[in-house]
Amino acid sequence: MNPEDLQRLVTLAMPYGKYKGRLIADLPGPYLNWFARTGFTPGEIGRLLALMQELDHNGLSALLDPLRKR
Repeated sequence: MNPEDLQRLVTLAMPYGKYKGRLIADLPGPYLNWFARTGFTPGEIGRLLALMQELDHNGLSALLDPLRKR
């Protein structure tokens, strides 16, 4: 994980699926857990989804709050 990945979580929107257009940092935990069970997509999106799932699962989502645009 690098700081750029954390910034991407709060700026990159989900490009497909049920939550298309929603920031990756704002995806609901059950949706992220579904990806964890079924497999993350390859590439940057999958890597970021896995990171967000890990943050959410461990209760660390609030760490992204200072990175959000105000």
